[in-house]
Amino acid sequence: MITGPPALPPRARIPLWTLGAFGFVVALVLGLRYAGTSHTAGLDALVLPVVDRVQGPLWYVATAIDFAGEPVGAIVVMALFGWVCVRHRRPRTAILLVAASGVTVALTTGLKPLTGRLIHGEFLSYPSGHTAFAVTVAAVVALLVIDVRGLGTAGGALVLVGLVAFSGLAMGWAEVALGAHYPTDTFGGFGVAVAVVPVVAWAVDRFTRRA
Repeated sequence: MITGPPALPPRARIPLWTLGAFGFVVALVLGLRYAGTSHTAGLDALVLPVVDRVQGPLWYVATAIDFAGEPVGAIVVMALFGWVCVRHRRPRTAILLVAASGVTVALTTGLKPLTGRLIHGEFLSYPSGHTAFAVTVAAVVALLVIDVRGLGTAGGALVLVGLVAFSGLAMGWAEVALGAHYPTDTFGGFGVAVAVVPVVAWAVDRFTRRA
């Protein structure tokens, strides 16, 4: 049996499941709305002119953020935060980090051909896997902070929403700025991530108690 606190702290259950339900709706609605398209419309048409194709120092910032979602960068990120989880004696949280990241990447990869949305006329783009990965890591880190710091429901919700919003906006901006995604692709990636984390956290807690 794996010892230690649960991956999903009781105080974080309501905020995380609420966020997860919201994310599921966002990902589903946007996926249906933009399935099979290859042009900008609606929100994308408003946001793209503001952040598309950055140059100069901002290009290097965007590239550095994007690297965290690439295979090598993702391994480094998971190794770093996995070590932090283990150091704080939260093995279930470390398992959640790896499992949720894997499920998120698999889902975003599998959903791309299903939605069939193209960017630049040839690259499948919905939902953004980079954004989904960043938000997944941020959500798990938030759960770790909530547990280690003993935050209450209100404080935990603030940390959770703050971290996932910051990570989603940062990675989303980088992906749009580098021309890899439409803005709504990144919103879809955000939705997939926050929908996945509570489900995987529940599964980790359930099955590690039986181990």
